[in-house]
Amino acid sequence: MSSDTLSCEPKSCWEVYNSESDLAAMDSLAARYVEFLSTCKTERETIAYAVKRLEEAGFSTDISSGKYYTILHDKTLFVARKGTKSLAEGVHLVGAHADTPRIDFKQHPLYETCGVAQAKTHYYGGIRKYQWLSRPLALHGVVVKEDGERVIVNIGEDASDPVFTIADLLPHLAQDQSKKVLSDAFDAEKLNIILAHRPVEVEDEESKDTPKEKIKQRVLNILHDKYGINEEDLYSSELQAVPAGSARMVGLDESIIGGYGQDDRICCFTALEALIETEASDYAQVIVLWDKEEIGSEGSTGAKSRFFEYCIEDLIEAWDPNVRFRQVMLATRALSSDVHGAMDPDYQEVHEKLNSATLGYGPCFCKFTGHRGKYEANDAHPEYLGWLRGVMNSAGVPWQMAELGKVDHGGGGTVAMYLAMYGMNIVDFGPGLLAMHSPFELASKADLYATMKAFSAFLEAK
Repeated sequence: MSSDTLSCEPKSCWEVYNSESDLAAMDSLAARYVEFLSTCKTERETIAYAVKRLEEAGFSTDISSGKYYTILHDKTLFVARKGTKSLAEGVHLVGAHADTPRIDFKQHPLYETCGVAQAKTHYYGGIRKYQWLSRPLALHGVVVKEDGERVIVNIGEDASDPVFTIADLLPHLAQDQSKKVLSDAFDAEKLNIILAHRPVEVEDEESKDTPKEKIKQRVLNILHDKYGINEEDLYSSELQAVPAGSARMVGLDESIIGGYGQDDRICCFTALEALIETEASDYAQVIVLWDKEEIGSEGSTGAKSRFFEYCIEDLIEAWDPNVRFRQVMLATRALSSDVHGAMDPDYQEVHEKLNSATLGYGPCFCKFTGHRGKYEANDAHPEYLGWLRGVMNSAGVPWQMAELGKVDHGGGGTVAMYLAMYGMNIVDFGPGLLAMHSPFELASKADLYATMKAFSAFLEAK
């Protein structure tokens, strides 16, 4: 956004970051981000990546070191770096989420019909079901045996791997389907993943040991041979079907990044990069990567859980034992770092253009989310927004102000309202995406760089 008092027009990131050094740094960051997106397609993979990066930067599970991290169930991460000020002055907190919409295997998934073996699924988060049909899928996840052994599954990413898919209905037989409204045309119970087609060979069809479902048995044999797991082991598994293949640069100028899971892994990535790039400052710096945001932040690893409280209590005990928890919370400044819906050039009518985000114009402040009459929203205070404007403008970071769609048409939720309950100052802040929640989301390479710079400025702010 311009600091010119006569104008509130946002500035293009391409105009701000146009030096050779900035463009080189932008390209380097984008290359690392594409690799991150291509390999981290589940929350567990994202947290494992983050831990590796943190340890390389000198963070550890030793809270007395002042560069501390801890994880919960391999899905949620808390990171803190000690500042010079007392925790009573609050912390600078960036919170993002590592989960993303996907298709999960049911716990009893395997069956055979019509000459193929398939897996029953239950979708996770806000997907548009038709976008997941007739496209190559990979299988990521973990299977835990009854003795506690964990088996990591990753099939479909290597060029030599098979992939999986959900078959779509051919247009010749889809006349009735095409007459339905979109929300009814695609039955969630028909999002079944094709796993195999070839039956096992049997020597004696009449033998009592001959399996009735020979193609399903082929699947079970492969799982046992490759991973040492049996069908009952799938009861204690988390298997996720995700788009197969790498993230890619989009466009002749390679200025857009396309890939799965950018909501909200773009904020996870840039928050970590910013923390590692910056030095310790006046205020303690905290990064939290949560799970379960896409389904309402529920469960022990979501933002509604007490994990965040426990971590802050541990910091107080280790770093500043005379401080009270509520002092820290009331003085904390936070960013709920989540993506925003950028204005789609083909569907501009769903946006209110004066208050919409534009790709390539920097991360967005979203004063409130929620829906309709601001229900279920955190509504940030103007005093806090004024302070943040000063931080970003002083650092020369381009930014914009936006809301998600027209009134009574748009809306959404983030972790902001669950942190706001502690009394801290917090606002939603993150880059705009095109095709959000699709299997191939689009982000500006320039917005990626500007978001990292914005987080750095926030973490180091006085």
